[in-house]
Amino acid sequence: MDQRRWNWYPWIGFALCLLAFASYFVLFVKFPVTRDIPWASYLIFSAGVGFLFFGVRRPLNQAAQYRGKIYGPVLAILGLAVLGMFSIAVLHGTKQLPRSAGAPRVGQKAPDFQLNDTNDQPVTLASLLSTPIPGTQSAPKGVLLVFYRGYW
Repeated sequence: MDQRRWNWYPWIGFALCLLAFASYFVLFVKFPVTRDIPWASYLIFSAGVGFLFFGVRRPLNQAAQYRGKIYGPVLAILGLAVLGMFSIAVLHGTKQLPRSAGAPRVGQKAPDFQLNDTNDQPVTLASLLSTPIPGTQSAPKGVLLVFYRGYW
């Protein structure tokens, strides 16, 4: 009797898609390098989608050798749905953060602050406005403040 072989590719691809989805929220969200741009999760997703592609194609091209004409496309659709939900959650959901009510508006005078610089020395807004510009003896007329919105 001629037995057809089991097609593991769709199962591996679907498992990788689930792993990519879960690993972002469990592991990768803890590190800024993988949280802000989820490149590690997308690498795992791309491997999963590759396995899903070959898992769907394999039994269709070699029907006499492999099983999986039904569950391959079903798992591929579910895996792509997981990728779509992840993309919506990460790319669209993170942009829906509420606005900061206490942030200064454009053109508004910033309140005085004290922060540590790269040499761990305290710097205040007043000291930045009173220190002369190198090469001239005049104090700056303003300071450019740049705020980076984080995920804290």
